Amino acid sequence: MEALLTLTGNIGTNIEYTSGESWAFARFRVATTPRIFRKGDWGDAETSWTAVKCTNRLAENVASSCSKGDPVIITGRLRTSSWMDASGQRHERMVLEATSVGHDMARGTTAFTRNERLRSEPPEEPTDWTGLENEDDSVDDQSA
Repeated sequence: MEALLTLTGNIGTNIEYTSGESWAFARFRVATTPRIFRKGDWGDAETSWTAVKCTNRLAENVASSCSKGDPVIITGRLRTSSWMDASGQRHERMVLEATSVGHDMARGTTAFTRNERLRSEPPEEPTDWTGLENEDDSVDDQSA
């Protein structure tokens, strides 16, 4: 079972982007500060920070479209990332592996630019059509 999550907040760090010939990776942190009503007055509760990582085309688009401070909506899978530090201490962090990232349109406007589709070249037509005139008939004869 997977934990799917939608998160709203502000990008709180610069986006770290790296790429290779057939891959791209971006990561950043999102700050979420809930508003609470306490003692007859509204105020900010404690800020929660969530690590977010994106891959491939999403990473490219996030790196070129978003920046620190932007209000965003992120959907993805919640995962646990664990590692050992130099002293042998085990650490864990919850990471949101994003499947979708967008600006929060309830808090501002943005412009959308569609990605170009990667198109493959159509196959070349044969230059010599000799013997291909009745190709469809031979297929029908074999299935009969």
